[in-house]
This record gives sequence, C-alpha cells and structure tokens, in this order.
Amino acid sequence: MDALSTASAPAIAALLEDFSLEMTGKDVPRLEEARDRIPAGTRINITFLGNEDLDMRLAAARAVRRLGYTPVPHISARRLRSRSELEELLAALRSDGTADNVLVIGGDPATPHGPYDDALALIRSGLLQSYGVRHVGIGGYPEGHPAIVGPALWSAIEDKTAALARRGLSGDVITQFGFDADPVLAWVEAVRKRGIDAPVRVGVPGPAGIKRLMTYAARFGVGTSTSIAKKYGFSLTNLMGTAGPDRFIRALADGYDTRRHGVLKLHFYTFGGIGATSRWLTDFRTGVGN
Repeated sequence: MDALSTASAPAIAALLEDFSLEMTGKDVPRLEEARDRIPAGTRINITFLGNEDLDMRLAAARAVRRLGYTPVPHISARRLRSRSELEELLAALRSDGTADNVLVIGGDPATPHGPYDDALALIRSGLLQSYGVRHVGIGGYPEGHPAIVGPALWSAIEDKTAALARRGLSGDVITQFGFDADPVLAWVEAVRKRGIDAPVRVGVPGPAGIKRLMTYAARFGVGTSTSIAKKYGFSLTNLMGTAGPDRFIRALADGYDTRRHGVLKLHFYTFGGIGATSRWLTDFRTGVGN
C-alpha cells in the first residue's frame, strides 16, 4: 500500500469494479490481444476522431461486441455535417446491434460542421431513442474546460441530465482525466448537490509516458503544477519515464464517501495503449487483493 494512502483494499477493489476503457477505431488488434485480461461485458468507448470514417467506427463497435464487451460509440455533435449523417450512423449501429449505449459530446471543432452545436442538441433531436439508444453518457469537467466558462458547464450538465430523463433515457457522466483526486471528489459532491444522481465514471489516465500525458493534459486544460505532479507520482523536471494512476486511485478511494458522492466508477483513457492499460489493471487489481 502506498504510504500516502489509508484506503483499505476492499475500498480500492470496489472502486475498480465495472471499470470502462476507451479505444480508437485503430485499436481493434490491440483489443484482441488484450482480451484475456479484460473482463467480459466491460464497457469500451469508441472515440469519434476526425481522421476516422464511419466504416472504421462501425467495425470497431462490431469487434467490441464480438469479443464479448459492451460497445459505447461516441457521437461528436460538431463533427456531424447533417441530420442525415447522424441518422446514417444511428441506423448502422442499430443494424449491427451496437446502438444500446452511446456517449454524446460536443467535439473538438470550434465551429459546427452541421446543425448540431453541442451534445444537448443531439439529445433534443429525439433521434437517439428512435434508433434504439437506451443509455447515454455525457461529459463532465472537474477542472473546467479550456473553451467553456464554469457557469455554462454547470448549465450544460443540468440541461443534458434533464433532457435524458424527459426522453426516458438512462445515463452516466464520464469526466475528463486528471492527476489530482481532490478536485474530482469536490466536483462530484457539487454534482450531487445539484440533484444529479447518475453514476459518475471518473476519468483516469492509463499508464503512459510522462511527455505524452503532459501533451494531453495541456490540450484539455488539466492541472499539472509541480505539487499536483508530485501527488500523482512523477516529476515535471524528469519527463523521460512513465507514470501510472496508482496514487490517484488510492487517493480517490481514500476520499470516496457513497453518502456524499453516490455511485463512482472508473473510466480509463488508454491513449492508444489498451494493452498496457489492461496489463496495468491486472497487476494492480492482483496487488490490491493480496
């Protein structure tokens, strides 16, 4: 047990139950290689990247289902060029039997490519449930968003949660990754105080090179001060090594109180390293159990 943590093994193990993973359309071979280390039924999110086409996304969702996992395709609102493009995607997912679960996000483009400004517009379109979607994930940002002010983020999560409820859709919240458990837990508590009781999947960076982690952190506005880096277990003056989320997860388990935080689960951003993340998870879970 990390000397900085007082979390019990059962508390950590409980937090690791029903974790989810993220992959791109190009990661199917790596997922196949890792299948023996990933529990059956695991939710695996499939990103909606600008350099991947519909066929690649659909093939990835089919592969996830074929391998015995639960596919969660992402739908990026601002990348969609038209209503017909959204319907084409949803119809294909329904045909493949992979439409039950999706994650809706605004997406990276500053200017929408079509009629959908944000994830809320996708929910309000009414098309999700029309094509068999039953469960919808939405984004959460414990440390804020580099392009959206705080009050707008709170309005967005409240509006999306209410819109899902009105349409009879269940949902969960998947947060951006971070290196410090304290702001995550404080944010989740604030979410609960606003009457949002959906499960929250806390974003966790899988084991990766420190330089790579810093690149993603800068892109998404994640805090990386020297003190935060030290808490997480790496140094900003030595970026040559790799870092895993051991300390972050233990700190999260330390502060997690079901009465204040409700249902928490973990969502691992693999950064193209689904094999490395699955190996790390296997070793970490084994270590916690011993």
